[in-house]
Amino acid sequence: MDRTSAYELMCQYTQNDNLRRHMLAVETAMRAYAAKNGEDIEKWGMVGLLHDFDYERWPEPPDHPLQGARILTEQGYPEDVIYAIKSHVDAVPGNPRISQLDKTLFACDELCGLITAVALVRPQGIIGMNAKSVRKKMKQKSFAEKVSRDDITEGAKDLGVELNEHIQFVVDAMAAHADQLNLPVAN
Repeated sequence: MDRTSAYELMCQYTQNDNLRRHMLAVETAMRAYAAKNGEDIEKWGMVGLLHDFDYERWPEPPDHPLQGARILTEQGYPEDVIYAIKSHVDAVPGNPRISQLDKTLFACDELCGLITAVALVRPQGIIGMNAKSVRKKMKQKSFAEKVSRDDITEGAKDLGVELNEHIQFVVDAMAAHADQLNLPVAN
């Protein structure tokens, strides 16, 4: 499968622009980690792009992500792509995060949501954002309250990366693609 068909599938099942933008952000982070670690950039990007494509139709676990996994299986996506997507939802039993692909998706998912939220309220948008400003917003429970802070910290730990380093890496990856992600760069 190629990125064009994955993007079309994502758009077919997802109408919400914010959810689409989230999946594009996670794709961006996954591609950056794949490049850093010498992994398959297209495969890792595809996992990020498709990880929530079924969420709009089936938002409750285990339907999300299992309905999506069924669709991906029918369409012939690789097993490791499907497994990584299934493993990013803790409420779905029997899919522990084993591979670096699985762990990286989990580590990037909630963090990309938080970084996007921070960029939307900063006067400079994502430009010049640092881990310290993201950590400050993490402490405010009412800010982006649906973002799991525990998942962010657990994800970095599972990757074996210090939290500030992980945050900055994802910020930098997203900032490099701010236009494509429709992220503000200055107010």
